[in-house]
Amino acid sequence: MKKVLFFILVLTAALSCKKKSDEVSHKHTNDLIHETSPYLLQHAHNPVNWEAWHPEVLERAQKEDKLLLISIGYAACHWCHVMEKECFEDEQVAQVMNDNFINIKIDREERPDVDQIYMDAIQMISGQGGWPLNIVALPDGRPFWGATYVPKDNWIKSLEQLAELYKKDKPRVTQYASDLANGLHAINLVENEKDSELYSLEQLDASIHNWTQYFDTFLGGHKRAPKFMMPNNWDFLLHYATATNNPDIMDFVDTTLTRIAYGGVYDHVGGGFSRYAVDVKWHVPHFEKMLYDNGQLTSLYAKAYAVTKNDLYKDVVNETVAFVKEELLDQSGGFYSSLDADSLDENGKLEEGAYYVWTKEELTQLLGNDYEVFQEYYNINSYGHWEDENYVLIRDKSDKEIAEKFQIPVPELKAKINTDLTLLKKERNKRPRPRLDDKILTSWNGLMLKGLVDAYRYLGEEEYLDLALKNAAFIQREMIREDYSLYRNHKEGKSTINAFLDDYATVIDAYLSLYEATFDEKWLDLSKNLLDYSIKHFQDEESGMFFYTSDKDRSLIRRTIEIDDNVISSSNSMMAINLFKMHKIYPEETYGAASKQMLKNVQKDFDKRAQGFSNWLHLVLFENQNFYEIAVLGENYKSMGQELAKAYVPNSILVGSAKDGHLELLKNRTVPGKTLTYVCIEGACKLPVASAERALEQL
Repeated sequence: MKKVLFFILVLTAALSCKKKSDEVSHKHTNDLIHETSPYLLQHAHNPVNWEAWHPEVLERAQKEDKLLLISIGYAACHWCHVMEKECFEDEQVAQVMNDNFINIKIDREERPDVDQIYMDAIQMISGQGGWPLNIVALPDGRPFWGATYVPKDNWIKSLEQLAELYKKDKPRVTQYASDLANGLHAINLVENEKDSELYSLEQLDASIHNWTQYFDTFLGGHKRAPKFMMPNNWDFLLHYATATNNPDIMDFVDTTLTRIAYGGVYDHVGGGFSRYAVDVKWHVPHFEKMLYDNGQLTSLYAKAYAVTKNDLYKDVVNETVAFVKEELLDQSGGFYSSLDADSLDENGKLEEGAYYVWTKEELTQLLGNDYEVFQEYYNINSYGHWEDENYVLIRDKSDKEIAEKFQIPVPELKAKINTDLTLLKKERNKRPRPRLDDKILTSWNGLMLKGLVDAYRYLGEEEYLDLALKNAAFIQREMIREDYSLYRNHKEGKSTINAFLDDYATVIDAYLSLYEATFDEKWLDLSKNLLDYSIKHFQDEESGMFFYTSDKDRSLIRRTIEIDDNVISSSNSMMAINLFKMHKIYPEETYGAASKQMLKNVQKDFDKRAQGFSNWLHLVLFENQNFYEIAVLGENYKSMGQELAKAYVPNSILVGSAKDGHLELLKNRTVPGKTLTYVCIEGACKLPVASAERALEQL
């Protein structure tokens, strides 16, 4: 069978469209009008008869023996908008689609379970993938063709050929789909490696050495473009550098975090991070701003500040939290998902990055006498130029270097730059804003909650704890059912889709971290109950791993087992770490053995591709080095706990109480009139000490 695949990487013409008001009457309306996802609602007035992914739609396809055309994207996706404009808003295209297919639109952020399977399929077919992800599948959902962006004429031609092929040679198409489905199952298998020895520190050192050949030691990150921030990579390497006292790795982490913070991927005017840079120097971003990046990077920079006391990292944390609070916080306490890459430019055209870029003329007019220093600081020159007349702000020198050049004190320079940025932000606020994806996703809120807890823990700002507690209460109120099952999504007071493993993994982690920061056992109890629910409904008894979907959900082509750490850590690596930490608090449970088995199952891949398993590698350090349970008891347990928490000690768990509690670590340890800290390993404790400083000396 001839497979037709079209992949266009770059468009030469910018998308042009006029903003429509809510009052405009629409010529077409399809079933997506009943959905809450902003991405699906963007397509609700296409002439294509789109439907959402629902069981009854799939059942109808099989009854009618009609091919499925499944198109997957997300609200902040630039190329999704391009294909919508060129194809899905076109009536000629719509007629071909409506006549020959049952057309399903999917928000990949709401339904990552479906997206994972079809992304694997297109990568098996073509060797590459991306969004929009367009799949043609048999009526039962088995795929046999896929493409990303396709221009209108090629799209029509491809769909007509595929529909004709299915009519004339159904057995051949079915056989190809069957073979592909078998391949999708095969690449998802994880075997139970019961007899394996745990990965050793020597093996870990060797795998890190192999990884270093990809390090860009000058500009940070990996030697490639585009450059993604990959928070779990640098988070692990920060842990590894401090745990093994490796100054070279620490220097690389420091270089990477500094270059990212200097780069255009960081919004110097409004705070927060874009998704990735298209170049090697972190300069020109793909301008969409995602909650999951900002949550993880808040955690990472807070930890890096705890290690280095670098004020740059502290500023990044403060400004990122300020951005999330201003742009993504719902009044309910939940956080929205993203801001679009595109916004309207001064001519009313939808352009990527229009909201964020500056011309030299604008800056000289706005800044006046301050322009000379500002242009040096943010490279309004060939280094900072993007395209046309536009510049993306990027640093490449420290405050000290700039201050020396202009012979002014560093505090004066910083005050001047901050005044300039405030002025630019005020001016930027007059521009049309990027579109907001205001759905609330559980897993991304879990990541942001963890970020806020870490920001509070390492910077000590009470405001961050207040934000964290409001978000934690929102998740408890709106996303957790009575049986401790979770919802995936929430919008306008409604939670609908059943949660996936990453939703559980991130919230378990965030609640456990919130317990460490507050010693409020409500959060620990919630974390444990969610963990126990996950074990019951997600765990594969044969391998010991966790499926991405619950046993209560309708079966897809396969139940995915996600193990690779990508921009977001894999749900299984997060669960394995959750199990390991919970074992330290609840040693009577089987959590520890389960975590160790999960690590054994995946460690064979660490040697050649450590960066793809970086979150798993924390467990290698945990298992091979001392891991400390730190228990604080006495009247001043909260203040003592805060002092302990400020230190970066990733190989530890913190518990505390005013008096003896039901947790094993808190039993029979209270001494009247004293606040004492016990440093323990597997429940065996050193002599208690009366100060945080002395406790940290015992580690």
